[in-house]
Amino acid sequence: MSQDNEKAVRAAYQVAEEQDVAGWVAAFTEDGTFTDMSIPLTYRGPEELGKTVEVYAKAFPDMHRELERFYATDNMVIVQLRLQGTHLGPLELPPGTVPPTGKRMDAPCCDVFELVDGKIKRFDCYPSGTVIAAQLGLA
Repeated sequence: MSQDNEKAVRAAYQVAEEQDVAGWVAAFTEDGTFTDMSIPLTYRGPEELGKTVEVYAKAFPDMHRELERFYATDNMVIVQLRLQGTHLGPLELPPGTVPPTGKRMDAPCCDVFELVDGKIKRFDCYPSGTVIAAQLGLA
């Protein structure tokens, strides 16, 4: 089961890389959530989950997730990765929009997934907000 869940998470990362909104939304259960713990903001349901791909693709059109380590057990998958991309578009955040800086980020991140029947029920993303802010010249 843990290998199947790891495959499901790897597939979700792939559709995110391809900026495939429908594929990303399809990776989640109907009541699935994605929480960006650095903001914090929780996206719920197909419309909000789809926005996450759009928002980050607009801000970082070359966004890449360098997957480093996977830890899978039963219904949980934890991934250590690096978020890499160039801030070329507006980044829409709850407190306001950050205009493009033209700067590149390469920041550590840890993602925690809970899966049910091969679909993501809960995705908690822990990006290093302080590293990202510093690299983009915002801190």
